[in-house]
Amino acid sequence: MEDIERDYDKPIVEACIAAKTSLIVRVGMLELGAGTGSFRVREMMHRIAYPMGVHVRADVNLTDIEATCTDGVSRITEVVDLPTTGVNTERIWLLEHFADWLSVKCGQAGTYHAMTVVSRELVDNLDEPNVYAAARKAVKEVLAQDQDAAKALKDAVATAVHNEDEISQSRIDAAAIDTRTAAGLGTVGSTPRPDDSNDSEVASASAAAAVENSDSAAAGSTAAKLSATSQGRDSASGRPASSDKSASPEPQATGGITVRQAHERLDLIERRKPLYSPLFSGFASAVACAAFVFLLGGGPYDMAGAFVGAGIGQWIRRQMLGRRINQFFATGVAVIIAALACVGTLRLVGIFDPVALKHDTAYIGAILFVIPGFPLVTGGLDIAKLDFPSGVQRITYAFSIILVATLGGWAVARMVMLNPQGFEPMNLSPWLMAGLRMIAAFCGVWGFSVLFNSPQRMALVAAVIGALTDTMRLEMQDLLHVPPEMAAFLGAFLAGMLATVWRSSVRHGLLPPHLGYPRISLTVPSIVIMVPGLYMYRAMFYLGQFNTLNALDWAFRAFMVIICLPIGLVTARVLTDRSWRYDV
Repeated sequence: MEDIERDYDKPIVEACIAAKTSLIVRVGMLELGAGTGSFRVREMMHRIAYPMGVHVRADVNLTDIEATCTDGVSRITEVVDLPTTGVNTERIWLLEHFADWLSVKCGQAGTYHAMTVVSRELVDNLDEPNVYAAARKAVKEVLAQDQDAAKALKDAVATAVHNEDEISQSRIDAAAIDTRTAAGLGTVGSTPRPDDSNDSEVASASAAAAVENSDSAAAGSTAAKLSATSQGRDSASGRPASSDKSASPEPQATGGITVRQAHERLDLIERRKPLYSPLFSGFASAVACAAFVFLLGGGPYDMAGAFVGAGIGQWIRRQMLGRRINQFFATGVAVIIAALACVGTLRLVGIFDPVALKHDTAYIGAILFVIPGFPLVTGGLDIAKLDFPSGVQRITYAFSIILVATLGGWAVARMVMLNPQGFEPMNLSPWLMAGLRMIAAFCGVWGFSVLFNSPQRMALVAAVIGALTDTMRLEMQDLLHVPPEMAAFLGAFLAGMLATVWRSSVRHGLLPPHLGYPRISLTVPSIVIMVPGLYMYRAMFYLGQFNTLNALDWAFRAFMVIICLPIGLVTARVLTDRSWRYDV
């Protein structure tokens, strides 16, 4: 700890390995706490380590990270534990920008955005309420003041892609060097043994070269054009080009920002409040579950009951989680309250219209807001990357949440003597049904994106993808009689491809730079609505009645659909991403 405090005000590239590790591991901890998979956590930690000249090896699980960092001279291992887990897509997005911001501050080009002014404006203005508006305004001003900026933006794409390739190659080279020289490396501040001095010096130089050999190429002349353009914009607006809104002034040395300044930016990311209040989160849950019920075949009464129940349940859940109450207890209480509220609403309506009393399946839709879509999908993605410990932990966590939710729903059904047999067919025309399904899927994905704390523009992009993919999935099942498992695979595959197309369009200047979002923040919300919550509940309902044959039937139906969702996303990534196509 003393060496970190000693170098806290030094430029990052000149700080000791312990100070650099404190940044790398903290970014990994924030990324893990946002609900992303272990493969993304390791990728983000490596992106942070690369401009510092550090190689990192990390063992990432559901709630803990063990990371070993080395700069070719010293080595340090740090372990962090999280008290709980959750989902925060805004944080995932901001950390992507932080990685580019840090890379540029250390003298290299970014990899997430070709136009790094977006990342700079977002990170520098995190303490302002209108941070997103500041980033959009910066991009417009840059493109308006310099007619060459648009061309420079397209040219900078090649630089960003090149820098990303160099980072991937450095991971391979540094891993090999680290393996060969592990015996000659000590802890922080240690010196090599006398008899190994020559070998250690060679290893140190090799590791530094492996991690840093692309500095000049990665920076690139096109990135310099964009930097100069953005500096001109700052001067015109009366603000210094390198001004930082953190408490510490930025040094003018070539070493870039200090360790303290980087931690101050991370403080702002970590302490950001949720974008939406518990009341609005309850409204989004109500919209999502009402749309979910329609997609499952429910009618207006079913949707109304689910709307009321899910809204109240999510509001209760947010209040309990905000007080750090155990996740499983909060889930069980929220599910029971949501189901009772739904049943109570329909019975109240039944006083005026007895038909509402026959809709005894709607309460299942009211509890679908607790579906753990993120850990289900990221667990499958981790397994696809051969990270079995993390993948198994995430899937186990997801099924534990599902077990608590279905048990709560079953308990309510037994208390009020419900016997859900499914929704009655609405007998609508195919074209009308397709149009209504698209609207419902859009609303449902938007609602789940809000629950994941996505900014509105991110939520709307995910909703468009979900509207297209889920409508296609259901229409294939109805019109082409495609099995639900194959339809789920194709829907998830199309969602992955559309997210890749969106991301590539932003990087190549076809869409505004501030609309570049991480794929996982678009794909997971868009396919959560495909998770067979009704199948899983029916399995638990029949199990509670000791009807094991029907319970196993519905359980295996749900299992087949669930495993097809991450397989579809993985297939899309393998076809479009070289880091997924090859085992490196």
